Amino acid sequence: MSATASAPGKIILFGEHAVVYGRPAIAVPVLQVASRVTVEEAESGVHVVSSRGSRTLLPGDLNGDDPIAAILRHTLSAIQYPGFPNITITIDSTIPVAGGLGSGAAVSTAVARAMALHLGRTLDAATVSALVYEVEKIHHGTPSGIDNTVIAFGRPVYFMRGRPIEMLIVPRPFTLVVADTGIAGLTKIAVGDVRRSWEAGRERFEALFDRCGDVARRARALIEGGRPEMLGPLMNENHAALREMGVSCAELDTLVGAAITGGALGAKLSGGGRGGNMVALVKSGTEAAMAEALLRAGAKRTIVTEVGGSFEC
Repeated sequence: MSATASAPGKIILFGEHAVVYGRPAIAVPVLQVASRVTVEEAESGVHVVSSRGSRTLLPGDLNGDDPIAAILRHTLSAIQYPGFPNITITIDSTIPVAGGLGSGAAVSTAVARAMALHLGRTLDAATVSALVYEVEKIHHGTPSGIDNTVIAFGRPVYFMRGRPIEMLIVPRPFTLVVADTGIAGLTKIAVGDVRRSWEAGRERFEALFDRCGDVARRARALIEGGRPEMLGPLMNENHAALREMGVSCAELDTLVGAAITGGALGAKLSGGGRGGNMVALVKSGTEAAMAEALLRAGAKRTIVTEVGGSFEC
């Protein structure tokens, strides 16, 4: 007997870092990549199989900070299942790790859903999001909650920490090209560095966070008003603020510059920064040329995605 569930990748379109400090942000699922998890019965123990190899979670792991053990523990607690069942968890993910595409949150989301299904239960998106948020603390220290939200719901979201979740209405889909620097983006470190900079210069950083929040609000109005082609200057403005926060890097700036030179309507880093991915807004029909231009500029891989759909798990 087995059960399978999937979860998409994601990108933060506006508001990363500032969202940790109570400003709004916009995130969208990336439907072209996903984590797929199968849970099936085993003779004994808890075993994990993935592209990184096979391992058995020992009793100490099951009560520790191992992310897979943590999401299992939280899921089993939510459905009031005593102890740990004997299972094999097989993870098949096309989401690049440490690239700002939500790999950790997607794996946790898929594990939670597959584990519940294996035991004859289902979990709604809000419950899954809350469970995954607890695991995100292991990955990122002080996460905003945006990754687990957009991935668990599989739809574009307008997110403010501590506020009710708002789904973003997208009457006119639009096209993005995501480009990977090939550098692992260590979100936990970047978030910590921003925290220290904020503590050392709160007035300056509060002003930067305000700028990002204002950009996110204006972006929402454009998206929901059916004018996504006007988002470009807001993306450029958001990237400039992130550079001032110190979370960009030469490789990201090079790709952003190449995107603008190549005709993108706007471009910015996405996620924690210091590596990972950038995202460019393009006119329909130009995405292939933009992807090629970004590869020539040093991107290791690209993903073309359309904003406006939802993910079916």
